[in-house]
Amino acid sequence: MNDERHMARAIELAARARGRTHPNPLVGCVIVRDGEVLGEGFHRQAGEDHGEVDALKACVEDPRGADLYVNHEPCCHHGRTPPCTDAILEAGIRRVVVGTIDPDPRVSGRGLEVLREAGVEVIYGILEEESRALNAPFFKYIQQKLPWVAAKWAMSLDGKIATRSGDSRWVTGPEARRRTHQLRDEHDAILVGKATLLRDDPALTCRIEGGRDPLRFVVDARLEAPLTHQVFQADHSPEKTVVLTAVPDGSPSDRDKRAALADRGVEIQEIPTDDRGWLSPRAILEAIHHRERMSVLVEGGGALLGSLFDADLIDYAYAFIAPVLVGGADAPTPLEALGLAAMRERRTIQPPQLEEVGNDWLIHGPCVTAPPEEDS
Repeated sequence: MNDERHMARAIELAARARGRTHPNPLVGCVIVRDGEVLGEGFHRQAGEDHGEVDALKACVEDPRGADLYVNHEPCCHHGRTPPCTDAILEAGIRRVVVGTIDPDPRVSGRGLEVLREAGVEVIYGILEEESRALNAPFFKYIQQKLPWVAAKWAMSLDGKIATRSGDSRWVTGPEARRRTHQLRDEHDAILVGKATLLRDDPALTCRIEGGRDPLRFVVDARLEAPLTHQVFQADHSPEKTVVLTAVPDGSPSDRDKRAALADRGVEIQEIPTDDRGWLSPRAILEAIHHRERMSVLVEGGGALLGSLFDADLIDYAYAFIAPVLVGGADAPTPLEALGLAAMRERRTIQPPQLEEVGNDWLIHGPCVTAPPEEDS
C-alpha cells in the first residue's frame, strides 16, 4: 500500500506541469527512506531537470539507500539533459518503483535494464493504468505520430452551438468559460476552423492567472479570413498562429495576403485535401505533431469537429451543456460533416465524468469507438 501511496503522489506531482513539457512526458518523483519522504520533484518543461533529478536535488539529506518512485520509466539516453539512470545510480538509490514503460524506442525498457544490471531492485507496474492515462498524449505522440485530440464545445440543451444567425455569445456562463481557459492552459495547441474564427473572433489565448497560451492553429482552406481577427495580431500573444491552408505557395492572388500574415508573425502551411475538397483531418494533425505538440484542444466549429469525428480521430470530449433552448433546423450543432450511418457505430464517452460548472454542466471523458453491449 505504501508503494501505491507514494506512486499516487508522484502522479500528482507530474500533473502540475500539464501542457508544459512537450515533447516530453509528465514525470513526477518521490524519494523515500524508512517511511520518510526525503525529496519530491517533477519535470517542469523540456530542457529542465527531469522528475528524478529534480527530486534528488530536493532531498533534505543524502538519499543513498532510499526508494525512488516515478510514474514513468527513467530515461537512459542523452537528450537535452543527461540520462536519469546515471543520476539514480550516482545517488545510490537501492530500489526504483516505476509506473509505466516509456514507449520511446530509445528507452522502452532499457532504463529498467540499466538499473537492474547495476544491482538496483526495480518494481514495475504500480498504478500502471493511472500512470499511462496521465501520459496518454505522450503515448499517442510516440506510437502513432499524432497529437492527442480533445474536442470541446458548448451547446444548448437542444444541441445547438449558436443560433440560426450565428450568434453564440454566450451559450454557457462565465464559470464554464473560465474552465475553457483552464483547458487551454493544459493543452499544447489549440485548433479552430474558419467558421468559428469568422463568427466569434476568438483570441485563443489563456486568460487565467499563471496560465500560458497554446500554439494556435487556424484551418482556412482558401486563405479567406480577414487580417483584422485577433489571432493575426502580432502583439496579442507570445505564441505563434499557424494557418493551415490548401492554397499553394506562390499563388499570385494570395501573395499579398501571405506577405501581410508573415509581417504579423503568422506562419502558413499547405495541407492536402481529401476527396471532399476539405483539408485532410489526418494531415492537419500531422502538421501539429510535426511542431512537437503532443495534445491539441479543438474548439470548433461543427464542420471541423465533425470531420475529425468522421475520421475517428477524437480521443477525448468536453461537452459543456447549458440549460437553455435555441431551436432551429439551421442552427449549427457541435458535430456536423457527414456523421454516422448506423446507431451501432456510435462513439461513447467512457467512462463519463459529470461536473457542475456554475449553472451549466460538463460531461467529459475518453471518446471510445467500440459501443457498449446492447441490453438483451
